[in-house]
Amino acid sequence: MTKEEASARYRIPIKILDEYESWGLCDVVKQVMGVWQYDDTDIERLGLIMTLHDIGFSHEEVKRYMQLSLQEGSSDPIRLKMLEQLRCKALDEIHFKERQLAWMDELRNEIEKGRKEDA
Repeated sequence: MTKEEASARYRIPIKILDEYESWGLCDVVKQVMGVWQYDDTDIERLGLIMTLHDIGFSHEEVKRYMQLSLQEGSSDPIRLKMLEQLRCKALDEIHFKERQLAWMDELRNEIEKGRKEDA
């Protein structure tokens, strides 16, 4: 399947397909008459790339994760560490947002309390 067909069928942005090709991850992708041809393995890898982008990995982190996933030998500990670091960052952001909500609620309560006292 061509880049355009893969993009349309699986809703993969052309930008992601371009990244995939530029990173040299498409060993099994065949170039026929100047047009890349994608197979099911490529589509699975592209799905993972999109997931990694969606969960917050940077462009460079996605590239590193994918290169590690294709290495012979076990890169599992390194990829797990990458995921754990991103998870910790997400939890920090969640906790910060929870504190912000608590502060907002406190301010709202003060305003409502003041309105009741004025009534």
